[in-house]
Amino acid sequence: MDNEKKFKSGFVSILGRTNVGKSTLINALVGEKVAIMTNKPQTTRTAIKAIVNRENSQIIFIDTPGIHKPKSKLGETMIESAYGAMDGVDAVLFIIEATSEEIGRGDRRILDKLKELNKRTILIINKMDLVKKEQLAKLIELYSKEYNFEAIIPISAVKNKNTEEVIEEIEKLLKEGPAYYDIDEYTDQTGRQLVAEVIREKALKLLDDEVPHGLYVEVEKMEEARTKNDEEIYNIEATIYCLRDSHKGIIIGKNGGMLKRIGTYARQDLEKMLGTKINLKTWVKTKKDWLDQDSIVKNFKS
Repeated sequence: MDNEKKFKSGFVSILGRTNVGKSTLINALVGEKVAIMTNKPQTTRTAIKAIVNRENSQIIFIDTPGIHKPKSKLGETMIESAYGAMDGVDAVLFIIEATSEEIGRGDRRILDKLKELNKRTILIINKMDLVKKEQLAKLIELYSKEYNFEAIIPISAVKNKNTEEVIEEIEKLLKEGPAYYDIDEYTDQTGRQLVAEVIREKALKLLDDEVPHGLYVEVEKMEEARTKNDEEIYNIEATIYCLRDSHKGIIIGKNGGMLKRIGTYARQDLEKMLGTKINLKTWVKTKKDWLDQDSIVKNFKS
């Protein structure tokens, strides 16, 4: 019995500028689609928890909105959420891009916060496949002088390269502790939150830059039912809110074509995630200035 490994558990916050690949890494580590992925910045709005269950450990990841210069109450809330996610965690993953040649303003702000809080931190250099070894070595040297990182790991989140090493390094920093969640759980998001995030992801991927981040999704109905053939099915009704009437027309598309595509792709993803058939109905409504409405923005606080 003495030779058996003690069970470890803990919370790990993931920090980084917008678009460095935080959500991609979380999904690679968990092996399930938890955080939404698009090529548009500031996709993640709240501190999503994702759970990695191993034989001798449970790691709860807290993904955070990308650090950026806020321009609205939502932006301010996102930054508060990102830094707030560092309170009480056992370790921090700080993600930067391998293509960086110097420490930019956004990364500098995060470094300053790390120094202030003195958190045990692993530096993750993402997108290693895009640069030569010499550039990686320079970047490692540059950041090593700035902070006493527990480890520095170059990875490719998209290609799932070196992600196992990330888990192993995190496990070294964890203390003995219980499993906080059932071992078959991989996120603490509610079903409605996951549905809303998937629909928003599809909208962001399919829409032009004319409709930026001024949209959010509200799931009004999500209930289990049975088909005529006695198969399980979820009936889901959701509304996509946008800032302008002109955006509404773009989201709906000619003869409702764009909204249908968004719904189709979202339904396909959700059926895989939930393992059941989905009957999805979506609407589009305009809600001007929602970015600065406390009643809505509060929903994005962790």
